[in-house]
Amino acid sequence: MPDGAPSKDSGFTGASSAWLAGLGGLRNTVRQELVARQLDEQIAARYPVGQRLRVLDVGMGQGTQALRLARAGHTVTGLESDAEMLRSAREALGDEPAGIRERVRLIEGDGLDTGVHFLPGSFDVVLCHGVLMYVREPDALLAGLARMLAPGGLLSLLVRNGDALAMRPGTAGDWDTALAAFDTDTYTNRLGLTVRADRLDALTATLAGIAAPLHAWYGVRIFTDQVSDDVELPAAAELDRVLAAEDRAGRTDPYRRVAALLHLCGVRG
Repeated sequence: MPDGAPSKDSGFTGASSAWLAGLGGLRNTVRQELVARQLDEQIAARYPVGQRLRVLDVGMGQGTQALRLARAGHTVTGLESDAEMLRSAREALGDEPAGIRERVRLIEGDGLDTGVHFLPGSFDVVLCHGVLMYVREPDALLAGLARMLAPGGLLSLLVRNGDALAMRPGTAGDWDTALAAFDTDTYTNRLGLTVRADRLDALTATLAGIAAPLHAWYGVRIFTDQVSDDVELPAAAELDRVLAAEDRAGRTDPYRRVAALLHLCGVRG
């Protein structure tokens, strides 16, 4: 799944091929680069430079963020339930130098089963990116993720923005879908799957309830969400401008509130 493993009650199975086909395009590049910058910012604010962290990536998908963090020197455990995504991650890991491969552990498993695989407090950073939209009852998953964090640990969530579901169909001129989006928390994604979105206020309350209160949040993909999945990357200078505009908007109200995705960072008390 888009950097996220489906839970047992999700409907992602079978859509991994379509997702993997779009990895090199502009939309996914914007997403991955912005999340990487934001995550690095939060890690740098909490931990000394050079400290090797224990990272758990729940629903690691193709492993973009997991491998990037391993290259930075951290020890990373990836948990993924989709066989094709896990195979893609293993292939990517196989292309890395031995020193990086040694820092990564890949496990086939469901995000709801973190307690089966790990002891509470085992990780400094827990990632859950692009997963909650495929989980009908996310509270149990989130509570389990929080338990995996050591005191002061960072929980990084990437979710579909339920407060902006009308933006994509509205800017595309699909008025019926836009009007319906105001009164629902579900939508049909580009993989053709009916999934759910999360609202900032509700997730803020949930994070407080699981003892990992919201510390910072960003918008992700504000200007480029309508770009087709097959649109390739522009020249380097143009891509830099795109990322600069997206990065600025993702930190600035009111723009970040209408982003396609929200990146929320909670801190374990």
